[in-house]
Amino acid sequence: MAGQVSDKTDTTVTAIVGKGSKGNIELMDVGDAQLGLVQSDVMSYAYTGTNLFEKAITSFSTVAALYMEQVQIVTLDPTIKSVADLKGKTVSVGESGSGVYFNAIDVLAAYDMTLDDINPTYQSFGDSTEALQDGKIDAGFIVSGAPTNAVASLATSRDVYLVELDDAHIDILKAASPYYDKNVIKAGTYNGLNKDSTTVAVGAVVIARNDVKDDDVYNFLKGVFGSIDTLGHDKKNELSLDFAASVTSVPYHSGAAKFFSEQGFTVYTK
Repeated sequence: MAGQVSDKTDTTVTAIVGKGSKGNIELMDVGDAQLGLVQSDVMSYAYTGTNLFEKAITSFSTVAALYMEQVQIVTLDPTIKSVADLKGKTVSVGESGSGVYFNAIDVLAAYDMTLDDINPTYQSFGDSTEALQDGKIDAGFIVSGAPTNAVASLATSRDVYLVELDDAHIDILKAASPYYDKNVIKAGTYNGLNKDSTTVAVGAVVIARNDVKDDDVYNFLKGVFGSIDTLGHDKKNELSLDFAASVTSVPYHSGAAKFFSEQGFTVYTK
């Protein structure tokens, strides 16, 4: 996206290595970055000063929702079919205090479970898949757009299974945390995944500091959504203006509001 916006507009975007959703928001808040990629749930936590954040951070605005990041509960044990089956198992719930950690808490709560019902470990995506490979954990929570490289790599040598959520518990989860949506990971997404897998997902959202110029935010959107077909990533197939304009938890930047208005969409603003 950075390269395409820089090539096709008068705005130059430089991609840097991020620090995850929470870290990216904090990086932007102190002025060390102007744009960032975040999970929609973590963005909401920041704006309201809940869960990961001790106080509200309101120095940013929404630019666009891009695609869904699925809550993938990965296991090599075919007998673990439901979240309820995680009871008593050793499960990686993401790094302590991370967005994944709170996703795991939310999902377990929908099944009337807490961390006390499992043996939790606190590992990154890569460490989780290595621990699965080595038999050190029974399952791991990974929240990322599927296919996720760490899971795809594991699936080249082992039979990977995804733990599913059923509709009744998805409804309970959404009632408590409305930023989740039901999502289906299609058969074939990973080597050996021979059937669709039902889970939930949160949005991957681009945000901008409030003080970024309207023209630069406008150009970012024009560069991405004006030429989706030339983006060099498979996720381009999931981009749409309708979804991009759908965020309601954090107001849109005025430059984004101008762009979407020209496309026939009214977005949430202050």
